[in-house]
Amino acid sequence: MNFRTIIDIPVSDIRIDHSTRMMLFGSCFSENIGRKLQQYKFRVDANPFGILYNPFSVSAAMQRLLSAIPFSETDLVFNNGIYHSLMHHGQFSAPDKTACLRKISERFESAAANIQQTDLFLITFGSAYTYRWRDSGEIAGNCHKFPARLFHRTRLSVEEVTEEWKRLISVLTSIRPGVKWLFTVSPVRHWKEGAHENQISKSVLHLAIDNLQQVFPENVRYFPAYEVMIDELRDYRFYDEDMMHPSSFAADYIWQLFSNTFFSAETMNINEEWEHIRKAIEHRPLYPGTEAHTAFVKDTLLKMEAFSRRYPEISCDEEKCQLMG
Repeated sequence: MNFRTIIDIPVSDIRIDHSTRMMLFGSCFSENIGRKLQQYKFRVDANPFGILYNPFSVSAAMQRLLSAIPFSETDLVFNNGIYHSLMHHGQFSAPDKTACLRKISERFESAAANIQQTDLFLITFGSAYTYRWRDSGEIAGNCHKFPARLFHRTRLSVEEVTEEWKRLISVLTSIRPGVKWLFTVSPVRHWKEGAHENQISKSVLHLAIDNLQQVFPENVRYFPAYEVMIDELRDYRFYDEDMMHPSSFAADYIWQLFSNTFFSAETMNINEEWEHIRKAIEHRPLYPGTEAHTAFVKDTLLKMEAFSRRYPEISCDEEKCQLMG
C-alpha cells in the first residue's frame, strides 16, 4: 500500500552540466538550489540582489543589470539607523552608507557582467503580492520593516505578470538567442497574507508561468518544486520548525529530483566524485598539524589535482587555498 502520491517528473530536454552558465533569481528555491549548484562546482550566480519574492521585483533586478546603471546614494533609504536598498534583500543593508553601497556594488558589477553571457536562468516566484513605495511608486523587493502606511499593497494579475515577463524574455532572447528559462513557484506559504490569499497568489504565479510556456515553447520550462513539497511531501515532518519552510531533508530530496531531471549520468558521476573530495575538505581534524593530518591533506590535494586534470572546466583553486590555509 502506498501512502503518498509521487509527482512524475520527466527527464527535461534542458541539460545542465558544469559548463552551463546559470543565474538564479527569486525566493527560497533559488536560494536552496543555488547553494547546491555552487556546492557541486557549477557555474552559477545566485540571487545577486538577495531573495526577492514577487515577479516584478525580479524583473526590475534583471533589467537593472542589463542597463548596467550602478547604484548610488540616491537609491538608498534610511530607517532605524540602517541604510537599505528597496531593490535588495536586507543582507545588503548596513548602518554605514558607504558599506551598504559597497556590498551592493560588488555583487552588481559581477552580475551585470554575467547576465549577457548566461545560458540558463532559474527563476522562482514566491508571491503575487507587491508593496509599492508611496513616495516614488517603486515596488519594493523588501520592505525592511518600514511602517506599512508607507506602502500601497496590491496583488498582481496573471496578465500583468505575463506581459512583464514576455518583454523581459524577448529582450534577453534577442541578446542571447537560445537562452533557456526554468521557472518554479516557491512552496513556502506567505501566511501573513492569509490562507486564502496565499492560494490565490500562488495560482496567479502558476497561470502566468503556464502562459509564458505557451508563448515561448522552445525556451521556457517549469520544474514542479511546489507540487512536490505541497503534495508529495505534505507531511509536516518535511517542514522546518516554522511549519512553512522545507526541512533540510526535503531540500535534499528536491535537489535529487532536480538532478534526475536535468543532469546526465556523466554529470551526476562528476557530482558524486566531487562530493567525496568536498567532504574531505570540510573535515575538521581533532589534531591538526600531526603527521596523520598532514598525510590526509596531501592525499586530498592529490585527489583535487587529479579531478582538475579530468575536468579542466571546473576550478578547484578556492578549495585548495581553503585546505592549505
